[in-house]
Amino acid sequence: MQLFKQFIAGAVVATLVALSATAKAGPRDYADPYGADNYDFARVTEVTPVYTDVEVRTPRTYCRDEQVAYREPTSPAGTLVGGLIGAAVGNSLGRGGHHRRYHHHGGQRAGATVAGALVGALVGNQISRSNAPTYYATESRCQVVDEFSTQRELVGYDVRYRYNGQVYLTRTDYHPGDRIRVRVAVSPAP
Repeated sequence: MQLFKQFIAGAVVATLVALSATAKAGPRDYADPYGADNYDFARVTEVTPVYTDVEVRTPRTYCRDEQVAYREPTSPAGTLVGGLIGAAVGNSLGRGGHHRRYHHHGGQRAGATVAGALVGALVGNQISRSNAPTYYATESRCQVVDEFSTQRELVGYDVRYRYNGQVYLTRTDYHPGDRIRVRVAVSPAP
């Protein structure tokens, strides 16, 4: 009789546990007779953040002071005096050393005078430049340079969880906490 009472008490407890589990499960956890997916929650056992390295470009402006030499502009007087002296020398060379039987000395003399004036003007300009005073100034020189740095960026979480005695691993975009929603597919056994 004692054994019968224990059996009845065990059966009542088992029935109450089963009813309690059914009440907690709700209608979404019952298997669909057509094999549709159902959802449940599994216990999370480990969460590991996953990072990736991202290269970031940042433009930076760098400036430095530099000493620069300037010459004062040349005066036209050197070029003018050189041109006059060159013209006189060219004119003088254009008169001498030619045969007297040709009477076309005017064209040759004019060409020599012009050539002398040009050469004299160039020489006078160079002399004037080399004698021009030089002064120095400090100028700021700037340039934009791209700097690259590496930053760690969180891309997700590797989540290890246990469901029905099995261990699974998945990656999520968010931290799931201590439980994760899982899809449970139910289909008839063959």
